[in-house]
Amino acid sequence: MVATDDLEYQRMLDLFERCKENEIEAQLIDQQALKQLEPNIRGIGAILVKQTGIVNYQLLTEKMADQFKKLGGQVKLSSQVIAMSETPQDVSLTVIQHNETTEINTRFLISCSGLMADRCTKMLGIKTDFQIIPFRGEYYQLPPAHNQLVKHLIYPIPNPDLPFLGVHLTRMIDGSVTVGPNAVQGWKREGYGKINISLKDIADMVRFMGFWRVLKNNLKTGLVETYNSWWKPGYLKTVQKYCPSLTLADLKPYPAGIRAQAVMRNGDIVHDFLFAQSPRSLHVCNAPSPAATSAMPIGEYICDKIAQQQGQ
Repeated sequence: MVATDDLEYQRMLDLFERCKENEIEAQLIDQQALKQLEPNIRGIGAILVKQTGIVNYQLLTEKMADQFKKLGGQVKLSSQVIAMSETPQDVSLTVIQHNETTEINTRFLISCSGLMADRCTKMLGIKTDFQIIPFRGEYYQLPPAHNQLVKHLIYPIPNPDLPFLGVHLTRMIDGSVTVGPNAVQGWKREGYGKINISLKDIADMVRFMGFWRVLKNNLKTGLVETYNSWWKPGYLKTVQKYCPSLTLADLKPYPAGIRAQAVMRNGDIVHDFLFAQSPRSLHVCNAPSPAATSAMPIGEYICDKIAQQQGQ
């Protein structure tokens, strides 16, 4: 994580103290050491985290699905859960797959439903005080000539009031380098395409008081993010703070992602994990970054949590 001004430097020192408190192996380095490690990155200091890593999450989930099927599990893709009910003995799910409706019964339900987490809890009648607000994260990819631009994952020092990590440089598994993401208010929960409007999703948001409070509390940040989304030079400027050699021509198209951000009714943005439970279900309602990279230990934590819930 790179600090480029005095405010970020103080935040960096605070973050470094939290690293030590959480027993994370991290090293505070000065401007000269940063330049030696990363000649193309500019900053007045940085935190070097040696435990940082990335994964090919698509391949990881495919392998986990294979293991699940070998143990007798079934994987149903392109399916939509439209109803759920719970009895003292089981949970029943009504699922539509390829225009066919089926019923699935299970003794216990684990729901990691991301963008639909709040709707799944409502289906089971679980009382919660949050709603999922989508934030669109837009990325670019650097041309192959820049694959050696950086040797590490380069992050700006994040704003502690927001759960977003800021626009950063990521060396991918295949050797390419991506830039992003930003954090733009989404108007469709699954808004991955060019036109991203859902009247149902918008209606849910505007009826939720927490949405308006988040909008009010982060209006300036939201306007800047939206401006930079539409004005590519503005986006570039956020990257040039720590990587000044990049140009507009270097920012090539790359798929966007959607962050399923849990927001409380009082307007608080959830920074940590958020769970909801019923006697026969556990719902992961918010999972902060880096949830994909940390999927295995998170899965182990969920299993332990269920064991405790069931008294095992």
